[in-house]
Amino acid sequence: MADGIMLTWFVLTGLSLAFVVIDIPKTPESVVLKWAFVILVVFTGPLGAFFYVFGCREPLRGTHEQYVSATWRQVLGSTMHCAAGDGIGIIFGAAIGAFLGLSAWGDFALEYALGFGFGWAFFQAFAMRDMVGGSYTRSLKETFIPELVSMNLLMTGMIPTMKLLMPRIAGGDDPLRPAFWFVMSMSLIAGFLLAYPTNWWLVVNHMKHGMLTVRPNTGNAPEHDDMGGHDSPAETDGGHDDHGDGKKPQAATIVSVVILTFGCLAGGLWLSGAFFG
Repeated sequence: MADGIMLTWFVLTGLSLAFVVIDIPKTPESVVLKWAFVILVVFTGPLGAFFYVFGCREPLRGTHEQYVSATWRQVLGSTMHCAAGDGIGIIFGAAIGAFLGLSAWGDFALEYALGFGFGWAFFQAFAMRDMVGGSYTRSLKETFIPELVSMNLLMTGMIPTMKLLMPRIAGGDDPLRPAFWFVMSMSLIAGFLLAYPTNWWLVVNHMKHGMLTVRPNTGNAPEHDDMGGHDSPAETDGGHDDHGDGKKPQAATIVSVVILTFGCLAGGLWLSGAFFG
């Protein structure tokens, strides 16, 4: 039965990925978020395609700005960005850890380091540096806390799911077998669901962006960019503030949220049964 479920999942994932890759060049979204959708669909299959259609794909030409302005869509874009960037590092950290036969703590440390490192240094700070004036250093500073708290909740969902499914699905701990990648997909979905409320707080408090709209500066008619982007795009985020704009929470509130997310992560590690008890 498990083999049939996995086969169905991978077939649906392949169809979903083909649809998104063919369709997304017509959507006036930023290049980095387009790639994030593609990456997300690789691991979340039809769920990722559902997110794309109902969260980002404009229903009528020229309506993208209005369509993505809803708060839940802004938060969806923020969470999807986190899950795609951090998720790549976490999943490949898990694969490397399995090949090397690392201890539970070693495996966790590698997954966290690769997930946070790639998600923060590249997918957030490097890819979105133009939103803070083009300074990579400033972008690193602006995105550190948002990336940290989002990463913590993503890992809180992923670690227990991995530990729950791996011993119960034959080949779930072997990166050379499809079962491993099925487990990673289910884990990323669980992490995505837990990270969504945190990203809601980040977006409404002006600490992360959500969906964006990218159109060329020339011409009055809205034109769609391709996966390669434009030389001079005009970006909007559906009426929500970027990293550096808007009134942010006080430092004490931010510190409290950071501590809370580390507490959630510790709870996830305890729940996994791999490190505590």
